[in-house]
Amino acid sequence: MDYLKPFNDAIGKEIASVALSNDELHFVFADGSKVRVLDDGQSCCEARYMTTDDNLDEYAGAKLLGLEIKDAPDIEERYDVHEVQFLEVMTSRGCFTMATHNEHNGYYGGFSVRAMPLD
Repeated sequence: MDYLKPFNDAIGKEIASVALSNDELHFVFADGSKVRVLDDGQSCCEARYMTTDDNLDEYAGAKLLGLEIKDAPDIEERYDVHEVQFLEVMTSRGCFTMATHNEHNGYYGGFSVRAMPLD
């Protein structure tokens, strides 16, 4: 199953807007279509959230070119595990990077990044 199919179907489209909202990456395209990218693998005793240091407003008007998922080293915590996975989004104006985080007790963990239509 292609968990990123709605995103991949949008490759080549012009981005009207892109924003981080409620720990999801929301894309609106010039043709009116919308896609969200999120980590929906929530299990008991986990805290999942998404962050970025990039200014997403700079990518309005760019063409969407792709997405690469990269594992990052775990962040050292005293008692729990803090995993990070990077989502590098490629556009005609360059790349921006999202970090999806999963903080857990060590029993669960991992990521389940997927794309879905945005209502």
